Amino acid sequence: MSKRSKKIDKSGPQQLNLFDEIQRIQQDLAACRPNTGEGSLNVTEKLRQAMARAIRTSGKDRFQIAGEMSHLLGRQVTKMMLDSWTAESKPGNRPPADILPAFCRATASTEAIEALNEPAGIFGLPGPDALRAEIQKYAEQERRARSEKRKRELFLGEMERRRK
Repeated sequence: MSKRSKKIDKSGPQQLNLFDEIQRIQQDLAACRPNTGEGSLNVTEKLRQAMARAIRTSGKDRFQIAGEMSHLLGRQVTKMMLDSWTAESKPGNRPPADILPAFCRATASTEAIEALNEPAGIFGLPGPDALRAEIQKYAEQERRARSEKRKRELFLGEMERRRK
């Protein structure tokens, strides 16, 4: 049985690397940012909604989430606090920023932090994806450095040929 080698069609669209995709998303976000006027970055309601959704979809009750957060933070977080941070009727009650990592861990959702990242133009990646992106960045830097080295070697060769 002979094996046929498959030809790769290089005329079609090329696969984007992770950095290209992140850059494209950031450009899209920048292009469609609505208003940069007064109050345009008030994310209180977005954060409240994101926290409420995270609680609903976590499969845990508010007592469990508060308990896990208390353990992770080393200080008391109560169900009443969660209720006040997510209540539509209490728009002035905002969670302190330092509880958000514990909240995200307890609910297994990063939506609350994403509600803050997006308006700031930040794209967050989970640990393994961030490492993959960093590895890709180093690989691209290596390719550019090799390319620059080749150009200089060719230029040096040309200069030495002209001297002879």
